[in-house]
Amino acid sequence: MSTSNPDDRTLSDLWEAVLLSIESDVPPATYKTWFKDTFITSFKNNEVSVAVPSEFVRSWLDEKYRTMMLKKLRDEHPSIRSVQFSISRKRTPRQSTARQKLVPEKNANLQLQNYYIDRKNNLNPRYTFESFVIGPFNELAHAAAQAVIKNPGTSYNPLFIYGKTGHGKTHLIQSVGNFIKDNYELTVYYLTSEKFTVDYINAVKTQSVNAFKEKYRRYDVLIMDDIQFMANKEKTQEELFHLFNYLYDNNKQIVFSSDMHPNYVTGLEDRLRSRFSAGMIVDIPSPDHESRVALLQAKSLGGGVRLEKDIIDFLAKAIEGNVRELEGVVNSVVVQTQLKDRPLSLNEVKNLVRNSIKTKKSVSVENIIQVVADYFGIEPELILKKTRRKEVVRPRQITMYILREDYSIAYPTIGQKMGGRDHTTVIHSYEKIKNELKTDSELTQQIAQLRTMI
Repeated sequence: MSTSNPDDRTLSDLWEAVLLSIESDVPPATYKTWFKDTFITSFKNNEVSVAVPSEFVRSWLDEKYRTMMLKKLRDEHPSIRSVQFSISRKRTPRQSTARQKLVPEKNANLQLQNYYIDRKNNLNPRYTFESFVIGPFNELAHAAAQAVIKNPGTSYNPLFIYGKTGHGKTHLIQSVGNFIKDNYELTVYYLTSEKFTVDYINAVKTQSVNAFKEKYRRYDVLIMDDIQFMANKEKTQEELFHLFNYLYDNNKQIVFSSDMHPNYVTGLEDRLRSRFSAGMIVDIPSPDHESRVALLQAKSLGGGVRLEKDIIDFLAKAIEGNVRELEGVVNSVVVQTQLKDRPLSLNEVKNLVRNSIKTKKSVSVENIIQVVADYFGIEPELILKKTRRKEVVRPRQITMYILREDYSIAYPTIGQKMGGRDHTTVIHSYEKIKNELKTDSELTQQIAQLRTMI
């Protein structure tokens, strides 16, 4: 921390020190892209305002680097409590601003922006239903969330949403919280299971468990993220169990998220699994091609750039990852478009994102057979044998579907690996499962669970 008297420093001195610290912590390209053209415009009521060149840079810094920037500002000047961003494309070196002393104006009103996280409920106001992109892959989860906000504490209580990292779970569950907060006279609180665990451990250490219980029981809506991190924490799970019962019995809405179905979270007590199943459990799988196109269009337009159809089609085919990865690729394209001040060509986009395109990892057919067999409670050898027993045919067809759909293994190769079957048998199994997925929600959930396990 600086030892100089902060009241004798200027805004430019402060920001120069902060930028030097940031430059040493981030890659050169990151510093040049996001921080180089920023400067402080004011310091009022312990809040610093930083000017940035565009709305896109403002949004990116606010989401990705706000915490780091605030920490470095506080390292230089401990009285600073918050940082906000304003847009100014050119720095106008006005002496009165550049030499403004670092003394907060006592009587100035603090204008908190609508993108600040409210510490009373931990909700991020950017996570709303309006900014949530809906596609075939997440429409069921979105519909369940919509049902909850119409009748909090009544419809789908608890609501349990699961899916891999980056599929939009946090966005959706916080959208529920923000909507209820803004439209009902109900108290809402969002937290991670890790935060709940830490709070409980601290309560035990300080002999304040009763206060801990009262804190969480007073909310009308409790939203808990990443429940899988509570696995094997027996005492914390016990506290959650009693809290759940209290909230549920008093018609208070509970929302959970996890990276997998609660039945497959090892180290989770059966009584909690039973409680989670009392409401609605719904998954958000990986986005399909149609959804990736919609996401790319929405995210690029949100950054102020309209991408050409050939670029959208290329990215949708090339980037088969999660929503977060798609957003990262769009951000790269948008910022390069803004820096060049012209639309990028398809070749430029290909060169830009080539390091973001991941090839599917190699897969062991034997491993997938084992996972499917374990899931359905049969011996792996049965899947390979030429038997028409009903309890074996279905797992065999699902195995073939996953091998073809997820890993693009050739039909003849799948047939050879699975007991020397003809490729037409594999094609029939693949098409059968593919068609049934359009109407069979149970089958959809089974395959989503298997993908998570694999």
